Amino acid sequence: MHPIDGGLATELEARGHDLSDALWSARVLIDQPDEVRAVHESYAQAGARVLISASYQVSREGFVADGRTAHSADQALRASVALARAAAAHSGALVAASVGPFGAIRHDGSEYRGDYGVSHDRLVDFHAERLAVIVESEPDLLAIETIPDVQEVGALVETLAGFPHVPAWLSLSCRDDHSTCAGQPIEEAAAVAGECPSILAIGVNCTAPEYVAPLLERLSAVTDLALVAYPNAGRAWDPLTGWQGQSRVSGDDLVRAWAEIDRVRFIGGCCGVGPSAIAGISRSLTSST
Repeated sequence: MHPIDGGLATELEARGHDLSDALWSARVLIDQPDEVRAVHESYAQAGARVLISASYQVSREGFVADGRTAHSADQALRASVALARAAAAHSGALVAASVGPFGAIRHDGSEYRGDYGVSHDRLVDFHAERLAVIVESEPDLLAIETIPDVQEVGALVETLAGFPHVPAWLSLSCRDDHSTCAGQPIEEAAAVAGECPSILAIGVNCTAPEYVAPLLERLSAVTDLALVAYPNAGRAWDPLTGWQGQSRVSGDDLVRAWAEIDRVRFIGGCCGVGPSAIAGISRSLTSST
């Protein structure tokens, strides 16, 4: 079992950074890279054995819209992997390069709705451009995360065919205990992901913790892939006001229950889950083995 780290943005905000602009944590990646490395190190010290890079929000399109250059976006993608690699040096943690959804660049909560209204080819072009740079940076694997609908899964499967030598997990954002944020049965996403040889694990992230077990059970019933789960703290995202509601960070019993589901191999946290929670998850996973 591999403990994953927690929310990068969560810990950056805890360290006093304002992430309210369109580039989100990518602005800290550009302007204060040592802060990103420090967050990675805090998660490694908490027991995480997979560190996810700060590339979720980074794209040429998003940077140009913010008045920056496509070249600076590529530099940021490379830096995100290098910073995670430097933080992992002493712990031996794996570096997973974050590949966020198309909706993330819109800064309007689209990654929690899906159904972007763009073509399949548009999604393929968007992801291929970023992946070409990320793969050159030699991460251990790709964390294709917070994907809200089957249309984007299909585009990513086509894109990944061009990078067959890099293993990946695919994690979906889900609105309830059986469907993606766009409303499709999670089994449909699993069927499409199963067409890609380089996707070695599938699961859920940035999803309320109470939905994780039934979603994993559904996935376990229809795929032989390894399973991954790193939910958020259970709050709801509002693009105007941020995270709303009470945090429900997962307890030991819940984490152990996820770990007992067949083929679950990676467990961690997402938005609202910080280093102390990851330390608890790491302890829970250690005691359950």
